[in-house]
This record gives sequence, C-alpha cells and structure tokens, in this order.
Amino acid sequence: MKFFVDTANVDDIRELADMGMLDGVTTNPSLINKAGGDFLETVTEICRIVPGPVSAEVAATDYETMMKEGEKLATLASNICVKVPLTPAGLKVGKNLVDSGQSINVTLCFSAAQALLAAKIGATYVSPFIGRLDDIGQDGMQLIRDINAIYGQYEEIGTEILAASIRGAQHVVQAALAGADVATVPPAVLHQMFKHPLTDNGLEKFVSDWKATGQSIL
Repeated sequence: MKFFVDTANVDDIRELADMGMLDGVTTNPSLINKAGGDFLETVTEICRIVPGPVSAEVAATDYETMMKEGEKLATLASNICVKVPLTPAGLKVGKNLVDSGQSINVTLCFSAAQALLAAKIGATYVSPFIGRLDDIGQDGMQLIRDINAIYGQYEEIGTEILAASIRGAQHVVQAALAGADVATVPPAVLHQMFKHPLTDNGLEKFVSDWKATGQSIL
C-alpha cells in the first residue's frame, strides 16, 4: 500500500518525506486555509519536497472555472495530480484533463456507483471518504471492499482506490485489508502507526541491558 499524507503543512511533509514514509500528498482548500500562506506557492513547494503525486484541488464548482483552474494547477509541477469533485461538472473537467495526459484524483466519493463513474473517465485515483461514511452510521470500509471487487473484474480499469478521511491507524490497516491501493492520512495518524507499548517496553529493556554491559559500539 502507498502512503500519502493529507496536509498542507510543509514542515510535516518534509519530516515524513525524510523518514521515507511518503509516496505522495493530498491537499484541499480547507487544509490550505488551515496551513496559511499562498495556495499556489504552498502547492509548488510541496511538489519540490515530494517526488510523488501531489493532489491539488480546484476551488470552483462550475465547469468553465474548474477547467481553467485545473489547467492552471497542471502547470505548477510535473507531479501535480489535479483533484476534482465527483459531480457532473467535475467529471467533465476530469475527462478533459485525462485526455490531455494529466493525472487526476476524483474526490468526495461515497458510493460504488460514483466510483464506477470515476473509472469510466480514466481517473488516476478515486477517493472514497471512509470516516465521513462511518460518521453517519454507514460502513465506510465496506465501500472500499465493494469498489475493489468491482474494479477487479475489469482489466481495463486502471483507477487506484485512495482511501481518504482516515481517522486512525486501524483504519489504515482495515483499508489495506479491504484492497485500497493508497491511504491518505493526517500526519498524526502516520505517527500513530509507529506506536505500540510492547515496542516501547522492549526498547527500554534493550537499552537497560546494553548499559549494563559497559560497552560501546562507537
């Protein structure tokens, strides 16, 4: 499974990239607003830090403006992945961008039927929002399983399942088991994945025993 980080915080992205944890980055207008700073400058800087795909989302909702925004975003860097909403206008923009050779991420997917539409236009990624479905009493992980089962029946579908709206480390594990190709997670969740009390206890024991030997490797 590939790991993307879902943030526009440049410091967090740089830290995780240096650790070798990142295959890409996803952003959206809300994350850009939270991070502060100029939108285009921030996205461009992120693209310099991470060689993998960086999803940058259009802000408009009408076709004409979205199309112009998508074309503008595509010029920022070679690793830009234009993110469009799963609406009729968004899919029309996405199809035009795909036809021009641009990678796209179709976001705000909440049903397998919607995921079929994203695959139909040749989307690079489709982003089912697991956590938001769980919030309204539905099984977000079942959506991942359904999309994976459908896509697996058609060799011509190259769209990757990008599990989004992930709330914790266990969500990442469940998404991997369900067949997601990518998980995009907040930085805090990636850090959670390192944690286990037995790891901490084991390391403390090893350090104590090593000190007792009175030796040094260096």
